Amino acid sequence: MFRQLILLTLGKVKDLQVIGEFGLGKPGLEFCLREKPDLLVVDLMLPDINGMEIARAVRRAVPEMKILVITAHPSERLPADLMALGVNGYVDKTEPIEYVLSAVDTVRAGGMFFASHVRGKGGAVSVFAGTPPPLKVPLTEREKEIARLVAAGQMSKEIASTLNLSVRTVEKHRANIMEKVGVREVASLTRWCIQAGLVDN
Repeated sequence: MFRQLILLTLGKVKDLQVIGEFGLGKPGLEFCLREKPDLLVVDLMLPDINGMEIARAVRRAVPEMKILVITAHPSERLPADLMALGVNGYVDKTEPIEYVLSAVDTVRAGGMFFASHVRGKGGAVSVFAGTPPPLKVPLTEREKEIARLVAAGQMSKEIASTLNLSVRTVEKHRANIMEKVGVREVASLTRWCIQAGLVDN
């Protein structure tokens, strides 16, 4: 199901053509080594072979190929391990799907894109590396204003007081904002605001 979502997402990218997709790693690796596509998008956890092994084999045989890794199992060490392998980008599956589009654009342009949300000893931390382009912001000016305040840690009551609005109006805006950007909790909205350039990291 997630592979189909990725295919639909990549289908929106201008001047990009998907020439192969596989549910298993070995046939996918064989295809990459034979056809040498410009970009490989690979999941770390595959039924038959680890995505790290695929990335290592591809980087050794076709050094010019761009590699973007996607995983639902992030860790503190993973971004550093992937960078050491020469991977160009890495996106946590729990991030908004727009991150995949941003990652593809950045990697294809020769940049690096690493975005993840991992739980370290001191709590949850967001990891961003490289210079990903800002996400498209589908919010009104009022929604941007409220999103910034939410990301800054303000509660609805505080935001209502600051903007001279009712708490109910603020709550409605918050719900609309989260629906528009595809997140469900404040932590994800904060990460999205950072990536969209609405607030400083």
